[in-house]
Amino acid sequence: MSRAQRLLDLIQALRRHRFPVTGAALAGELGISLRTLYRDIETLKAQGAHIDGEPGVGYILRPGFMLPPLMFSEEEIEALVLGGRWVAERTDEPLGRAASNALAKIAAVLPDDLKLSLETSTLLIGPDQRVAAGDTELPKVREAIRTERKLRISYIDADEKNTQRTIWPFALGFYERTRVIMAWCEMREDFRHFRTDRIRTLKLAETRYPRRRMALLKEWRAIEAAQPIT
Repeated sequence: MSRAQRLLDLIQALRRHRFPVTGAALAGELGISLRTLYRDIETLKAQGAHIDGEPGVGYILRPGFMLPPLMFSEEEIEALVLGGRWVAERTDEPLGRAASNALAKIAAVLPDDLKLSLETSTLLIGPDQRVAAGDTELPKVREAIRTERKLRISYIDADEKNTQRTIWPFALGFYERTRVIMAWCEMREDFRHFRTDRIRTLKLAETRYPRRRMALLKEWRAIEAAQPIT
């Protein structure tokens, strides 16, 4: 076990205890020696952890301490790298660039052993088979969702008919070969899904839609959950 992982486990163990816990109990819980435990507690204190107590009495971690460089286990690092690489390869360029920047910021504050795990991760993303059509408009779609604004679109439906829609977008799904906007459709007066590769034109309206995004998402999820499985 790396030292960074051991310190993270110690912080998590202290957070689980609402009352002072003895060094012996902590050492047994973590599978380390008392000497190592005392040294790790001093290390955490030097980094700003408010740990009250002393050997033979017990320890308690006061609220409010965060340890950003050690907030991730090695498996969590792998999950972040895999997720970041997927976003970088499978979404629009601004979001992909943001994912790469986020991984770089995480790497900048990680201890050397965890930074090495991030930089040498062998979890890879397979070949990109996405449908590129419509991806250039994804930043505008994401802006509409964030700001709860209407979108006016020219859309080719399943019957190859071109229709003009005003929609209230509240979610964006990234599937293997398609991108799908979940939205309330003013024309249908109901929830609808819109594939981005079928959108011919898209305009972000100045008008905010009259309901909150999370309320729409919650209602849509309830309807989807009630649908029979076929």
